[in-house]
Amino acid sequence: MSSRWAAVLARRALQALVLALFVGTICFFMARALPGDIATRIAAGRYGYDLVSNAAADAVRAELGLDGPLGLALLQWWGELMRGQLGTSLVTGAPVWQEVIHQLGHTIALSVAAIVLAAAAGLPLGIRAGLRPGGVADRLTVMLAVVLRAMPPFLLALLLMLLVAVQLGMLPVAGDAHNGGLLLPALTLALPLTAGLARVTRDAVRDAVLLPSHEFARTKGLSDRQALWRHALRHAALPVVAWLGVQAVFLVEGALVVETLFAWPGIGHALVHAVFGRDVPMIQGTALCMGLLFVGFNVLVDAACFALDPRRVRGEGA
Repeated sequence: MSSRWAAVLARRALQALVLALFVGTICFFMARALPGDIATRIAAGRYGYDLVSNAAADAVRAELGLDGPLGLALLQWWGELMRGQLGTSLVTGAPVWQEVIHQLGHTIALSVAAIVLAAAAGLPLGIRAGLRPGGVADRLTVMLAVVLRAMPPFLLALLLMLLVAVQLGMLPVAGDAHNGGLLLPALTLALPLTAGLARVTRDAVRDAVLLPSHEFARTKGLSDRQALWRHALRHAALPVVAWLGVQAVFLVEGALVVETLFAWPGIGHALVHAVFGRDVPMIQGTALCMGLLFVGFNVLVDAACFALDPRRVRGEGA
């Protein structure tokens, strides 16, 4: 077991290193290739668009050495990354690590809240649909999957803003200054996830109750509920957890859009502002953090699948 996990962690560490170099390099060239003068955009981020002048832009260009060779700037960032540093923000002057860690906490809180909401609704609905194919719950999951999975995140966010925040006045429209500010963006991410989770759970439960092990448990005298909880759900959990790992990338992408719309101070919101301000180190740092968040989530999924695997339990008991 220890050798297997050592190999998994080594593979994920190598994946994280390659991802860091690739994402950082791509973001560097993309930020420099954007139209407009980078020095003017950075000066506008520092002093405001009303106070930007050619003199201010020239001062920023000279201070940051923006006319220097691109290759030298990239090599300097690679060196800082190997030392565990991400440089400093070109706009605020603060270390990128310091700002990213603060924003990462908000993104993790949003992602966890979305997963909890999706699991609280999607798992019971999917289990009920799997036990009664063609029933009301089954038809409801199909309808939710078609509507919510096809709806763009920004459109769903606007609809929830108008209905829940504006019309009903139940939650704040945006920001994190008020209690309940997390709920509306988390709900925006959770609703499409709930629809997909319900369908995947439905198929997994349906397959699990048809396994010979489930039938054998019932012949031993266990009730349908006991056989479900002791045997079928353990088999059904594997494809469900694996599916959640695949959805991690979509959750991160959705967080970028949702955080921007709801002014939630997370990684996605910071990345959008960094792009507008041409803050190259912040673009690299936030994009890198989002990529590493995806890798870390997949490590947790691998651990959960390994712990839930019924074959491992039978092997240990043999």
